[in-house]
This record gives sequence, C-alpha cells and structure tokens, in this order.
Amino acid sequence: MHVKKIACLAFLGLAAISMALSGCSKKAESVFSNAGETAAPADAAKPGGAAAPDVAAKPGETAGAGGGAAPAGTAAPVETATPTPAEALPAAAFFDNYLVPPPVVFAAPAPTIRGIYVTGHRAGGANYLSKLLDFCHASDVNAMVIDTKTEEGTLTFKGIQMADDLGISKNYIPDIHASIQTLKDNGIYPIARFVAFKDGNTYNFNPALYIHNKDGSIWLDSNKAPWLNPYNPDTRAYVLDLAKGVAEAGFREIQFDYVRFAASSRLDDADFGDTGGLSREQIIEAFAQQAVDELKPYGVKVSADVYGTIINSDVDAAIVGQDYVGLAKILDVICPMVYPSHYANGSMGLDIPDLVPYDTIYRAMELSNKRLEAIPEGGHCAEVRPWLQDFTASWLKKYLRYSSDQRAAQIQGAYDAGLTQWLLWDPSNDYQPGGTEGDPSRKLADSGGPAGN
Repeated sequence: MHVKKIACLAFLGLAAISMALSGCSKKAESVFSNAGETAAPADAAKPGGAAAPDVAAKPGETAGAGGGAAPAGTAAPVETATPTPAEALPAAAFFDNYLVPPPVVFAAPAPTIRGIYVTGHRAGGANYLSKLLDFCHASDVNAMVIDTKTEEGTLTFKGIQMADDLGISKNYIPDIHASIQTLKDNGIYPIARFVAFKDGNTYNFNPALYIHNKDGSIWLDSNKAPWLNPYNPDTRAYVLDLAKGVAEAGFREIQFDYVRFAASSRLDDADFGDTGGLSREQIIEAFAQQAVDELKPYGVKVSADVYGTIINSDVDAAIVGQDYVGLAKILDVICPMVYPSHYANGSMGLDIPDLVPYDTIYRAMELSNKRLEAIPEGGHCAEVRPWLQDFTASWLKKYLRYSSDQRAAQIQGAYDAGLTQWLLWDPSNDYQPGGTEGDPSRKLADSGGPAGN
C-alpha cells in the first residue's frame, strides 16, 4: 500500500478537468514508537496489489496495521465527541457529485462474512479467480475483499466515467460486471477495498486536494508518499464520487482503507487549511458519516479498516484520527487489523504476540468488547470483523511460519471472544485450504481461554 514520487502539475489543465467532472484510560506513550522493529517490508510480496490493509509498521513509517507496539493493559471505555454532521461541513467547491443515486432493491441481507483479500490482478485473471473460488468452496469462505481504488490512487477497472476521464483507471479487471456476476453465481459476497486518503496519483491533476507544508509544497510521509487532505471538502467529494462509481459496479459493501491520517509526528507542522476547529478524529468521523449518508442510496454497507492499536491507545487514535468507539457508532462494519506480527513484544501481556496467534486475537477482541461497552444499550454499534494474519512475518527476529494451524488458532480466538466474522490477509493471495473450520458456538469455558504467556 505504498506510493512513490511526486510531480506537481499545479493548475495546468484544471479548467478542462472541471468540465469532465461536472456532468480505555489514556496510554502514557504512543505504540508507534516501536513500529520500526516489527515492520513488514514495504512491498510485501504482492502481485500488483497491496501489502496489508493499511499496513503501517513498515520501514520508514511509524505504525502497524492493526499493530505497532501497543502498551499493555486494558483501556477503560471513554465517551467520544459527537461526530460533526456531514451537512455542517463546508460544501465542496470544485467537485460536483455528478452521480445520481439509483433506485435500490435489497435482494438479501449480508451474510455472516468469512472473507479473503484479493488484488485487482487476481480478481481480473480468469485462472487466478477460479483458483480462489476453489479455495472458497473448500474452506467455507463466502466473501472477497477486492482492490478497487489502490493507494497509488488508481482504479482497478474501467467504466467509471469520472475515473476514465481523469485517466486513473487501469484494466486489471477487464469486465467488472462479469467478475461480480461470477462471484454471485458462486455464492461469494463482493466487498470493494477502497483506499481513501493515501493517494499517489491525484496530484497530477489537482494538487490542491493534498495535505501541504507551510511553504506550499505537498507534504510527504517518510516513504515520500503524499496524502489527500480529509479537511478539504473537495477531497471528500472526490473520494466519495469515486466510491459511488464503485458501488454502481455491483459491489455490496464499500470497505474504506487508509481512512486516516499518516502515522507521523511530522504532521504537526503540516498545513491542513481551514480545519473548522475539528480534531483529526472528528474530521475522520465526519467523513465516515458523510460516506454512510451518501452511499446509503446505492444499497451498500459502509465499512472501514482501522488500526488494532487504536482499540486501547488513545495516543495512536489521536495521531491517525481513528477513534474506535466514535467510528463504531457510525459505520456498518469496523475491521480492526489485529495481525499478531504487528504487535510489539509485550503487547497485551504477551511476550511475543506473533508466536501466540490465538492469545493475540482473543485478547485484542476482548479489548474491543470492553471498549464498545461505552456505546449505550440500543445505540448503533458497528459489526466487528477483524483482519487476521495469513502470512509469515519473516522479518521478525522470532516468528512462526503461519499455515492452517495458525489460521485456525486466530479464527477460534475471534469466535471465543464472541465474534462471528473474520477476514484473512495474504498479500500474495496464495491461500491454502485448511484451518477455517473453527467453532463459533464453542464456549470460552470449554476452550480453556487464552493459554497465557
């Protein structure tokens, strides 16, 4: 999930483009401080896709996807600020919502999701897709989270007028409608992975949408990647117009990744323009509410990937702008990335989390349960659907080689914490059968609970 160089073409061609577009107690320190020691390589073996949903904790950036180094201990539930209503935000001045919401008839409710991540290349290749479907049928997997908008800022298929006009569409999935029909015919629920604010392409035609330095240049993270500015109403309109196009393609759920700020203290010196006095957490919540409101007419669920560490670290939540309880009050589904490899040694009382996949997932999800108790009974609370590790973290000094046994341990850890849904992340999409047969009806008393350290 990682982007590159920057070339600022500034205002050139802006008029033409405009025409094309109209028509827990607080922890004492941040868990990001140890991330460099537990980081995955930046291009973790993915065929034209991403490394892990929102994987920070890679060299050069300071947080882990659902990981990083979480201070031990359980955060007490806290009340969060009321999300700023989307309608109270400044209106977009440049981008118009040209897409007209279509009439929607819900065919069936969403199933209990047991899903896998799939790159655009794999989803678009008939042989690759066939092998993935074979895995799903053999493993009782019923959903695919497919790349649609990547952190490079490109779309993985053509057919969205706005994206095609801007030249940001690729042909990784040659016929998106046929691909989704194939999934439907095979009983697979299609989820769109849609990268929100990490974007290495839009600066080519509208650099104004980005976070800037005080000198007017575009702000870059430690990997020289630019980030769209969530405070900018034009940015939010741009992101959501593309998401509407993805919804129209036939996906049943839009799952936002990188719906956050960069995990960097250097943002303290950045220029966000008019913030309206909103904190990072408040503007991300406002975006989430706007996304739910604007995508609802398209008949899709709205979900988001979030760091696992924000569950019990208010410091991390403030840095990246992801408040776990606040977002759970808005989203349909919240997907904490709780890969054991992305927790620092000692997190949650575990010496080396990667070596104890069951304990890591169970304890992280129990922390989630405790945190969400802050939502009053009867209040809206998102379904919790964690991302689980289906890759080997060979960059760690001590690690397990993950296979079906470790997959099964994580799934059972989620079930024993009371969850019913999960997602598997393998950046190479090399999923092997086995280990998905966990028992969601098994009681914790029967399992013996976490094995301890």
